[in-house]
Amino acid sequence: MKKKSGKWRVCIDFTNLSEACPKDNYPPSKIDQLIEATTEHELLSFMDAYSCYNQINMYPPDKDKTAFTTGRGIFCYKVMPFGLKNSGATFQQMINRVFKDLTGHTMEVYVDDMLMESIRH
Repeated sequence: MKKKSGKWRVCIDFTNLSEACPKDNYPPSKIDQLIEATTEHELLSFMDAYSCYNQINMYPPDKDKTAFTTGRGIFCYKVMPFGLKNSGATFQQMINRVFKDLTGHTMEVYVDDMLMESIRH
């Protein structure tokens, strides 16, 4: 599949792999609570970590489970591809760990959307 940028994207149907994996029930942030947390701030800066989930390294023993064949050989993903059942939960856990000291104070995070807050007035 060709991306808007003109680069090629490899699309793999991970339906069978996703069905075989247990679901990670890590809960996403509650959007209504995040919106409410911003009400007392004078200035807000929005950031979008667009497609950052595919920068997370695959757990080494799981790389073989993402293998696919092309005319050039057998390949597997080194980073988390889109389409895996737990991609969103894995990304949310990682982003919450990275920003744990800022979240709820000067920052709010919802999946790949981040909001920096000014000091409350």
